[in-house]
Amino acid sequence: MDVKIEESWGEKLEEEFHARYFMELTEFVRNEYKSTTVYPPGKRIFSAFDQCPFSRVKVVILGQDPYHGPGQANGLCFSVSDGVKKPPSLVNIFKEISDDLGQPVPDSGNLDRWARQGVLLLNATLTVRARQPGSHQGKGWEEFTDAVVSALNKNRNNLVFMLWGSYAQRKGSVIDRSRHLVLESPHPSPFSAHRGFFGNRHFSKCNDWLRAKGLEPIDW
Repeated sequence: MDVKIEESWGEKLEEEFHARYFMELTEFVRNEYKSTTVYPPGKRIFSAFDQCPFSRVKVVILGQDPYHGPGQANGLCFSVSDGVKKPPSLVNIFKEISDDLGQPVPDSGNLDRWARQGVLLLNATLTVRARQPGSHQGKGWEEFTDAVVSALNKNRNNLVFMLWGSYAQRKGSVIDRSRHLVLESPHPSPFSAHRGFFGNRHFSKCNDWLRAKGLEPIDW
């Protein structure tokens, strides 16, 4: 089936697009967009891939659901568009970056600039009903994004995976840690950030790894 996604990802994931689960998922998602309010906007469902081609991925950050409030979700996990108030988890991410790297907190919560540098900001579920967190879980997205993680694990080397919280850590359990750097900590949510997200120094550890592999570090 024809899926509008960046070309290199389309090649890597072609088998998934022809799988029965993905066809059923596509029908479900189309009906949801027709019948109710769904985030992100349809044209941004695959933004994480469109802004970060397969061969350019350096870092993978795994989220769970898109934001479910009006105007928040923009297709990149943890990110919001310019002018949208930063959600609490993103506030805590920027706080840790500031503490870790001594950088000022940016005015905007738009993480497009990370994606363009090779950070794949991947939610496990790529769509959600307005104000109903988890409403599109168990429909097939998780199988699709498992295939994404598997493709990166098998076909790339020296990637950095940031797995925040138990959900992301379970999803990343297949990663070959002899070939990739896996950084784990509690989630940046206000409910858990104080239990070890703050002080994890993942952003400096990531850049140290990239430099050691001869790669350009990320300007967080």
